[in-house]
Amino acid sequence: MAVIYIVSDGTGRTARCALEAALVQFSGSAEEQEVEIYAGVRTYEQIDEIVEQAATRKALIVYTLVDEKVRHHMQKASRMHVVESVDLMGPLLLKLTEHFDRKPDGTPGLYHAVNEDYFRRIDAVQFAFSHDDGQRAHELDRAEIVLIGVSRTFKTPISIYLAFKGWLVANVPLVAGIAPPAELFKLPPGKVFGLYNNPLDLSRLRKTRQEYLNGYTGDYAALDFVRKELEYANQLFRRNPGWRTINVSHKSIEEIAVEILSWLHLQEREMIER
Repeated sequence: MAVIYIVSDGTGRTARCALEAALVQFSGSAEEQEVEIYAGVRTYEQIDEIVEQAATRKALIVYTLVDEKVRHHMQKASRMHVVESVDLMGPLLLKLTEHFDRKPDGTPGLYHAVNEDYFRRIDAVQFAFSHDDGQRAHELDRAEIVLIGVSRTFKTPISIYLAFKGWLVANVPLVAGIAPPAELFKLPPGKVFGLYNNPLDLSRLRKTRQEYLNGYTGDYAALDFVRKELEYANQLFRRNPGWRTINVSHKSIEEIAVEILSWLHLQEREMIER
């Protein structure tokens, strides 16, 4: 498996986006490479340590360093340790220097600092989409909020709403007879929220979905089946009392989101007071 190091004096987001755009051109690249991000790298010592590790693992280094001296040190260290490296920022800064006839400020992380809130929300929305409906369950520990519940308990719209607020949210469907991913039970209980609805309301919601799909959903909307699935979810909630459960019946997405965030803020205050 190929190893790629992303080294940045900021967050590494710029280099990560550029790398992902390039890797799309290589079929199967996502399964053939391991990417590690080293953010906030601004000293010679940090660079030396990273380059030495890269030499040991035969990794490729892709870096965005705006400070000219730090960038030159990366070039020098890479040559000394015979490590392949790609400078994404240097050539562009050089061309812009010639174009504007003046030197750049060379302030690390300046671009991201100016746009931090915007990038936070963009990253959160991307995270929500890529961790929707149980996708990438092995990365659940990266989420700040994990929503679980049976189908049609508003997991996805709540995830997207919270993502627009800057929260990293994943959601996992609960299906009777199918065990949830093991990673779910390794999470701090305070970040897991179980969503449920009353059987009649949930059955009506599913009937609407069933009509949209021309009825090709079997017992999906049948009241007995809905009760069975909700009981399965409730049993799981009872076995994990640290999870917060929320009845979503007759509540808007905004109301549910506020309830989740209020609970998180309460936990935070309790931790500070301890």
